[in-house]
Amino acid sequence: MTQYYVGQQVQMKKGHPCGSNCWRIIRVGMDFRIKCEKCGRSVLIPRGHFERKVKCIIAEGDNAEK
Repeated sequence: MTQYYVGQQVQMKKGHPCGSNCWRIIRVGMDFRIKCEKCGRSVLIPRGHFERKVKCIIAEGDNAEK
């Protein structure tokens, strides 16, 4: 099971309507809040849905706790 942290940049399997599929994690818990890196839109999605749809971690966040 992969650990996700606030500030990580992730790539999702399906792209956002603006054309980007790169997102930054803003909130972690039962739900994830992620923000589109291109247009700035943020969405709140359930943990299970997020973990199925994430493709890879692009960059670690500044405040990623290990």
